[in-house]
Amino acid sequence: MKSKTHRILPGGLIAAIALASGAAVYAQTTGPLWDPAQLPATKGTVKQYTLTPRGDVDGLILNDGTEVKLPPHLTGQIVFAIRPGDAVTIRGLKAFALPLVDAASVTNDVTGATVTDNGPPGGPGRWVNQQTISGRIATALHGRRGEVNGALLDNGIILRLPPPEAERLQAWLQPGQTVAVRGASLVTPMGTVIDVTAIGASPDQLTELAIPLPAGPRGAGPKGRPK
Repeated sequence: MKSKTHRILPGGLIAAIALASGAAVYAQTTGPLWDPAQLPATKGTVKQYTLTPRGDVDGLILNDGTEVKLPPHLTGQIVFAIRPGDAVTIRGLKAFALPLVDAASVTNDVTGATVTDNGPPGGPGRWVNQQTISGRIATALHGRRGEVNGALLDNGIILRLPPPEAERLQAWLQPGQTVAVRGASLVTPMGTVIDVTAIGASPDQLTELAIPLPAGPRGAGPKGRPK
């Protein structure tokens, strides 16, 4: 009677087989990893998009003033499925002290179309040279952590500022405040956004923003020069 022999596989080979098996199972999985339906729901009607300085859609403003944050790479899907005037249901985390929702998905209540964080980037637009405009602040705009990063004028134009400068100049970003701003304007089918470089009471009384310079190579001194 022949005895059975057992081959003992090296630990590394066992781990590789397990990893490959797991990868195969994961490769068969489609759709997002997390289920947005488990998150709180917020309902409302879309008033307008909010835009990044590049012209990508990074959120929605609802008629009740709620600000909905979205990843800019969803621009193409959002403008196709969700338009101003549409009733929507947003799934995402709500801020405690602000009317702000970090959205995981947005559903058009009429068409049933749902946009989640799994789409391609988009959002081409047309740059206009530096210009100065005046307007009245309708509301401040925020980043995902609640930091102020711009404002919406009552004519629908979006202003964007680096958060540290928005905090420093927050007196100019209060609702009802009349301001003049200078910056590069981007005109898109979704709206107009200005990458603000100066702000003040009037076009001839502007405070320049301290725009951070790109970081140099690691170990470099000011303006990228080696220390």
